[in-house]
Amino acid sequence: MAKQNTAPTMKDVAKEAGVSLGTVSKVINGIPVGDEYRKKVEQAIKTLDYHINAYAKGLKNNRTYTVAVILPNLLNPFFSMVAHYINRALVNRGYRMLLCDTEYDYTKEREMVQMVAQNKVDGIIALTYNPDLKIPPDVRSVSIDRYLSGSTTCVASDNYNGGRLAAQKLVENGCKNLAFLRIGSPLTSETNKRRDGFVAECEAMQLPCTQKILMDDAPLSEFEHFLEENLKDGRLAFDGIFCVTDKLAVAVIKMLRRMGQRVPEDVQVIGYDGLRAFGDQDYYCSTIIQPVEAMAETCVDLVLQDSHANTPSLLCLPVRYAYGGTTKA
Repeated sequence: MAKQNTAPTMKDVAKEAGVSLGTVSKVINGIPVGDEYRKKVEQAIKTLDYHINAYAKGLKNNRTYTVAVILPNLLNPFFSMVAHYINRALVNRGYRMLLCDTEYDYTKEREMVQMVAQNKVDGIIALTYNPDLKIPPDVRSVSIDRYLSGSTTCVASDNYNGGRLAAQKLVENGCKNLAFLRIGSPLTSETNKRRDGFVAECEAMQLPCTQKILMDDAPLSEFEHFLEENLKDGRLAFDGIFCVTDKLAVAVIKMLRRMGQRVPEDVQVIGYDGLRAFGDQDYYCSTIIQPVEAMAETCVDLVLQDSHANTPSLLCLPVRYAYGGTTKA
């Protein structure tokens, strides 16, 4: 038995279980052993309240069992959802998440990368708007939606087919004049393909598609002016709108209702992301759902790989549509 007031060691567990130290090591590291031995070790661990010394384990394996996650902020529900699922995926693999909320500050991002390199964190998962973010080649990294320099793999939802699916659903619900609204960064990223897919599908169905695209620093009121310009005799020029995010869709729906337009009776609206109220209740709007949980699992699997030699530069995961009350059922 372990001495009083001294944390039990693997040797104490082996003695309590009546097995060898090697058997205890195998059980702790998930290596198969006989069922009888495994049960003895698990019971000894419980009896002694033994906890793995993560620091010592990390020194032995040249790992810190920590992955840094860089996000623009946590106020946006989509980014919060990304953080939640990445953290869960890491914990399930015995890792911890070091979270950096950059508030879109490129300096904070650079400082985070430097700190990660200095402290030998095992990898970085980044969702960044910084086109110049450099990650040292010896630090394993994965990006979400945007391309970073070097061999960093990008993980994204299938944005192009998400745009196509939005157009298809609006047309299935009887829409004949469509519009696409976007506010975002001018940087090249996978999210730009939402527009590409939507426009391509409209062209394939020979339907008119009006576009209004704003940069991040533009006021949302410009969308309201755009809608008012397309309002004549109480009717909007288009009856179906696809917004690049759910956040924008909710803002646009409020604008439409202020203008006396009924949603979805007069105008149907589809967003993109799959956000729910309080994270697990109703969708904020009809939406194209990003498979965030699967994206998080993919990011974690990739960042923990020793080599990305045979990994493609882009991994796209399938999306799906969900009704959220802003399209006709």
